[in-house]
Amino acid sequence: MSLYMGLDIGGTTVKGIIMDELGNISAEDSIPTVCGEGLADCCAELADRLMSAAGIVSSDLTAAGLDCPGMIDSRHGKVVFAGNLQLKDYPLAKIIKEKLGVKVRLCNDANAAALGEARFGAGKGYRCSVLVTLGTGIGGGIVIDGKLFEGFKSAGAEIGHMVIEKNGIPCTCGRKGCFERYASARALEQYTRKVMADDTSTAMWKTYTEKTATAKTPFEYMDTDATAKKIIDWYLRNLACGCVNLANIFRPEVIMIGGGVANQGSRLIDPLQKLVDAELFGGTDYAPVKVCVASLGAKAGAYGAIALALR
Repeated sequence: MSLYMGLDIGGTTVKGIIMDELGNISAEDSIPTVCGEGLADCCAELADRLMSAAGIVSSDLTAAGLDCPGMIDSRHGKVVFAGNLQLKDYPLAKIIKEKLGVKVRLCNDANAAALGEARFGAGKGYRCSVLVTLGTGIGGGIVIDGKLFEGFKSAGAEIGHMVIEKNGIPCTCGRKGCFERYASARALEQYTRKVMADDTSTAMWKTYTEKTATAKTPFEYMDTDATAKKIIDWYLRNLACGCVNLANIFRPEVIMIGGGVANQGSRLIDPLQKLVDAELFGGTDYAPVKVCVASLGAKAGAYGAIALALR
């Protein structure tokens, strides 16, 4: 039975798993992330711990997959730039290959999460899928016919930076009106606080203030407070706009929603599906697009790294 290792590099931890070709996990662990040139040694340390737990040596591995935040040259296995990790032009895949003695593939963390969901999670069984993760910004990835779509030099699929409101709210990327400025968890939180500051009569003030409200707050009150309901309607329209754009361009079979906001489940997905269906080009009779909650959570990246190794 072939064995594969997947390492998911995050800003605070590196998560790792060893899995066989049937999806059985034999080891799982994590380690604090070391930034800068020491990242490869950090990954190698975690790899040693995983192999020890699984009772194997590196020669028992068929391949390994890595994912990392930042701009990644997946073809050459290089971290082009990752500011939070203090890396630039860092040949991570090559270094790990030398340490483990097996084939290693590297890709961006959001792309890996999309691949993980497609292979092992909510996208399993679909040929074409899109992952939209709602967090501080909006990340995600696109899988077409089982393969990642990364664009020129792996620099594409930045779905959070398509404009949905011309000349809208300024974005950190330099543009105005980006998807993530209107539909990320942070955008929902910021809008909720703004509305609460303008409307002190809303019931949300019973529990929260304009400084303590979160993205969950309007969902908690949406069934009993008209202002909270208006906030959720605003948010859903923005989220649907971006999802419809993605659906019309790539026409995936499924759009998976991840991140903390997705924990709202049917309260988010059911109205979002209706909005997407209403605006989908050509309607839903011929090529419908399902909207659902992503299923792998924080493990999506590690599973995606395994999927990279399997390729």
